[in-house]
Amino acid sequence: MDDRPPALHPIDGTSPRSSSGKALSVAAAFLAGAAGAAIGFHVGRSNQELPDWLPSSVSRMLDGASSVQRVPPIAGPVVYYRDPDGKPFYSASPESSADGRPFLAVHASEDINFEVPAQGGKGILYYRNPMGLPDTSPVPKKDSMGMDYLPVYAGEAADDVVVKLSPGKIQRTGVRSEPAVRQPIAHLLHLPGTVKLDERRITIVSMRADSFIEHVENITTGDHVKKGQPLLELFSRDVNDAAAQLIANPGLEGSRRRLENLNVPADVIADMERTRKVPLTIVWSAPRDGVVLERDATEGMKASSGQVLFRIADISTIWVLADVPEQEIAGIKPGQPVTIRARSIPGQTFSGQVALIYPQLNADTRTVRVRIELNNKDEALLPEMYADVDIEVGSGAPLLTVPESALIDTGTRQVVILDKGNGRFEPREVRVGRRGNNLVEIRSGIDEGDQVVISANFLIDAESNLKAALRGLNSSEGAR
Repeated sequence: MDDRPPALHPIDGTSPRSSSGKALSVAAAFLAGAAGAAIGFHVGRSNQELPDWLPSSVSRMLDGASSVQRVPPIAGPVVYYRDPDGKPFYSASPESSADGRPFLAVHASEDINFEVPAQGGKGILYYRNPMGLPDTSPVPKKDSMGMDYLPVYAGEAADDVVVKLSPGKIQRTGVRSEPAVRQPIAHLLHLPGTVKLDERRITIVSMRADSFIEHVENITTGDHVKKGQPLLELFSRDVNDAAAQLIANPGLEGSRRRLENLNVPADVIADMERTRKVPLTIVWSAPRDGVVLERDATEGMKASSGQVLFRIADISTIWVLADVPEQEIAGIKPGQPVTIRARSIPGQTFSGQVALIYPQLNADTRTVRVRIELNNKDEALLPEMYADVDIEVGSGAPLLTVPESALIDTGTRQVVILDKGNGRFEPREVRVGRRGNNLVEIRSGIDEGDQVVISANFLIDAESNLKAALRGLNSSEGAR
């Protein structure tokens, strides 16, 4: 009789030996899978081919996993830092968010670019340097930092003028934009001026015949005189001869005309006709009201014909002459109000108007002289004083304007850079007009509300010119 316990059979009817063999097979498959996964991870990291001895099912599984999980390595230096929540906040140096979390470093290979690949089956024309350098390639390649060259599609070739910048590059270069708005352009023009006599209010007392000064009234330089006030007494042989002829031939027109030609005052001639006597001396009077600017008459002297004896000027109205730069003269018109401050009279201002714009340009100073007339009844302003002239130039009507920093003026063309959004910028030629208060009038080329770049626009324009040159180079190479 056999004392061994009866054999235990599995419920599926298999023998114990076959069950243990199946368990060993499962364990071996698990170890092989783990080893394959490790090999696949290593191969995926190193971009190598899978070994031939792996089963085909494992190779297919690992190859698919590596293609999904494979991440390009981070390369290049840190170019900027971005907000940890993905918000549009960037910094050129390490920064923290409002809740204290540090900004994430963005390396050169991670720099986001908004250039969208062309669709619709358009072919790639060439590949350009990702950093904007003047380097292109007909085939895909990488730069020295491991960054892929960017493809340029056929659809993009037609848009030669548009420049596309990444957020990092916009942050680094300090690009800023403002809208074009309508507003008046006016600014205060500060000019140096000089007080001058009104040329129409100056009179010179001189004789038309040789004379001898018998007596000079108590009048000196700087004294005020009234019209008809006696200035001096003189003897002239020519005047006496003409007076004798008038008395001898009363009513003779020629005799009276001779005295008038000698500039004898009308009241003296009338007195001769009334008294019918030839005076020994003639009293000469002031021809106008004014200030004596010059006295050259001395008792007993001989005054030659044409010699200046007195110079009298009316300074109740005075001129101020100012020199306007050539580029500002278009904004000045006759009748324009002017404010004047004399340097010798601090704290006091005078108001006048532009009376005349002189019709010639000073070739040495590139300025045009303007004349301002001032009422000087109190005679506070004196000839040859220095003055500061303020003229408000410009238009009161609203004009389409952009900041002066937005304009790129090369001398042959004027350009502004339009900000089209999403990192896209377009140079646009414009026609400009007036300038003032750091504003420039735009007469054509853009519309009200267009965003224009006011900072770093020279860099964008340079990149646009480079882009156009590269496209032209590639077009010429393709034609060959």
